[in-house]
Formats: sequence, structure tokens, C-alpha cells
Amino acid sequence: MQFLSSSLLELITQTSTNLPPDVRRVMGHMLAVETPATQSHQALSIIATNIDMAHDDEGAICQDTGMPTFVIHTPAGVNQIQFAAAVREAVAEATRRGKLRPNSVDSLTGKNSGNNLGAETPVIHFEQWEQDAIEVRLLLKGGGCENKNIQYSLPCELDHLGRAGRDLAGVKKCLLHAVWQAQGQGCAPGALGVCIGSDRAHGYLLAKYQLFRTLDDVNSNPDLAKLEAEIMEEANKLGVGAMGFGGKATLIGCKITSANRLPASFFVSVAYDCWAFRRLGVILDPRTGEIRQWLYRDPSETVKKMAVGEGFPLTGREVVLTAPLSAEKMRTLKVGDVVLISGEMFTGRDAVHAHLMKNPPPVNLEGAVLYHCGPVMLKEGEEWHVKAAGPTTSIREEPYEHEVLRRYGVKAVIGKGGMGAKTLAAMKDCGAVYLNAIGGAAQYYARTVEQVLGVSLLELGIPEAMWHLRVKEFPAIVTMDAHGNSLHAKVEEETGVALASLQ
Repeated sequence: MQFLSSSLLELITQTSTNLPPDVRRVMGHMLAVETPATQSHQALSIIATNIDMAHDDEGAICQDTGMPTFVIHTPAGVNQIQFAAAVREAVAEATRRGKLRPNSVDSLTGKNSGNNLGAETPVIHFEQWEQDAIEVRLLLKGGGCENKNIQYSLPCELDHLGRAGRDLAGVKKCLLHAVWQAQGQGCAPGALGVCIGSDRAHGYLLAKYQLFRTLDDVNSNPDLAKLEAEIMEEANKLGVGAMGFGGKATLIGCKITSANRLPASFFVSVAYDCWAFRRLGVILDPRTGEIRQWLYRDPSETVKKMAVGEGFPLTGREVVLTAPLSAEKMRTLKVGDVVLISGEMFTGRDAVHAHLMKNPPPVNLEGAVLYHCGPVMLKEGEEWHVKAAGPTTSIREEPYEHEVLRRYGVKAVIGKGGMGAKTLAAMKDCGAVYLNAIGGAAQYYARTVEQVLGVSLLELGIPEAMWHLRVKEFPAIVTMDAHGNSLHAKVEEETGVALASLQ
């Protein structure tokens, strides 16, 4: 199978960098129907530009390239052991080339393998079939949306919805709740893969398998087709909007299956995926490994541009910020302000925040901009270069951020999805703000990085290290200000009322 390695590498590369046509169509529709000049429309505009950039430069659409999940069908006689070895080799090579971010972390030691290989990584599911071809489907689902997966055990009580029983009406309540609880932390507008029934473990697997359906696919079961359509209509009335900013664009797909269950159990398993819905597939020749056919896309068709303008049209009302920042300047900002940041910023995710609880920072953070980001980085000679650099979900840092603000003098925190009450109180006390960047817009934000000035704590792994970046006109929206106001809390409250009204 002399072409197998190159075929698998091409599949990984295209999945990471080229959004499927069905997802592009739905995202284009969302951009068209969203109210112009709103924060949600601004977010969708940046998303569209980012999709174009990723395709044009063959760069990762989102810096979080997720846990590579392969579903492979093989005819009898194919050596699955050798095939799995080829998959792992292709994953490692794609990581070396910067098409995947090194995401495989040892759960016991916390050490990043650096090549996306490790215990049960990547995820590979083999199934045999009777066709004379090999089918390989790949899903790249990032950690932000993976953390918003949710499983319900019916009957149960749900916020704003009350009791959900063991019937389709109860299932519907669960799915609307699943959309609501994701808010902007799952990079809305998102998609649901759902399994009704089965056991806890297999239900989640079947739910994730539903994400391999195209967004325009109609369920063959009329009851489930009706439920899918109802969820799409009602979820987009909730007002979550792109990135949780409020608006019409909340859900781009809902795909449901059912499986028999135990009499004592009634699970509803939900796999939530983000707008960066990365899944592709290929049909391979079982003798040569050559690609016979692409699934989801026709490579002979011209890829149409998504963006209809410049991506983030400037109005002249943007607030220009140059680091280091002062508390006085931050107190002049209010929720809804658009800022353009220039100067030095530092990345810092989970491991950096945990480090700062026990150790002094490796750099002076007084007046600093702290970016919740795990970038894709490549080293060329002695210089590091940013290949993808969108924001990660900030709520994971809620246990730490209030102390970081108070101890070290950080004045602006950038991420996505917002943060909680402890961080909001610290911002009010310290004169700091939270700036929401657009989740998944990894190529868009990488273009704002003028230079990598250095790196600290590289022993934590590339995504978790503290990168020192010099940026120019990095755009973001103030969603938590130094006066105790939070757009995220406001949207969550308003959408909760909308959710209750759907009963």
C-alpha cells in the first residue's frame, strides 16, 4: 500500500484546514440572517474570513485540532494492526508539519508527548464490511466543545424547563438545555450529535458518530426527523448567538439516533460540536492505499469564498490599547467596546495558571495582557513562528484568575466564553477587563502576531507554555468590564427566560 501514508496525511491536512462544503453553506446562511452591526454578526464575519484564510494557506482552522478520531471500515483480509500503525505515523507527521497541534497529554504525569501519540491517542475505531474498499472518516473535535458534551439520565429536573420524562418530549427538553448550557463556551453556533438510549459509554460513542452525518441529511426515522427539525427551529430562538454574544445564530445542526436500553436506564447522550465542524473522509484502494474518492467534498469544485467583506470592518470607534495597560485606562472601558490591542501579550492556559499559584511569574505581569491561548507553533532554525492562535475557553481558569489579577497586576484577560463571579469581582477591584476574542479564528489572530519574542515554561508543552508575543491591532470585544458588568451573565439570564418560554 505504497500510497497509504500520503493519503492519510492528506486526509488529516484537509480535515484540519478545509471546512466541509455542507458546514460552509450553513455558516454562510447564518451570516446572512444575523442582524448586521451586532456583536454576533461581527463574530460571524471574522469566522468567515478565518475559514478563507485557513483554506488559502492550508493552516489549521482552529488552533485546538482536537482529539483525532478515526472511524475505519475495511474489507476482510486488511491487516488492521499495520493500518493503525500507518494512521499513527500520519498523525505524527501532520503534527510535525503544524497541521495538528500536539494535544496528547499523559493523564498521570501531565507530560505532552509532542506528536499527538500516546495511550489511546489517536482514537481509532475499526469495523469490517463487505465492500472492496477502505473507508476512513476523521473527526477533529476540540476540547472547548468536548467539555460541553452532556449526558442526561431521565427522568430529571432541568434549569428553566422543569421535569423531563422518559419520552420524546423529555428528550426535547434535554436537547434544548444542552444548547443553552453551552452558551459561548462551546463556540456557538454549534451542532448536536445525539443518542437516545444505550448505556452511558456506548451512548456517547453513538452520539459522536452522528456528527459524521451531513448537516442537510434528513433522518430516515420520521419521529427523529421531526425532533431534529424542531430542535433546530427552537434552539435558534433562544438568542445565544455566535460566541454567546446574543443573536440568531445558535445551532447549525442536530442529528439524532436511538438505541435499545436497559429497563432501568434512560440516557440521552449529547456530543456538542463547535462551528469549526471538522470532519472529512476518503475511500481508499485496498491494495495501494490511493484515494479513490473524497467524502463530504468534491476536490474538483472551486471552493467559494465565505467572507463578504474585510472580516472585521473598522468603524473608527474602536479603542486602541497598547500594552502595558493601566487600571485607569481599563476603567474607561465598558461592555460592548471593541478594542484593538498592540504591543506585548503573554499566553497562559491551565498549566500556566496552576504554576502561578505556587510560583512567581517568569515575566513581569504588571499591566500585562494575558491571552488564554494554546497556539500551534513551528520552529524554523532558531525562531518560533505562530501558525494558529485563537482563544481557548476561559471558564477553566475561573478557580485561578481572581488571584492572578490581584497578585500580579494583569489588566486584560483575553479568551472566549467569559468567566465567573470571582473573576468579575477581582476585575472590579483591580481595574481590569475581560476581552472576548472569536473562538476558532486561529488564522485570523495568527495574522496579528508580528513576532514571537520568547517563551517561558516550555517544559509544559507547546500549547501550555507561556509564549511572549508582539501583536498589532488584535481585535476583541469587552464582555466583562471593571464596573461589575458581564455580557455573559446577561445573555445567560436572558436565554434562560427564552428557554423557559419554549415549554
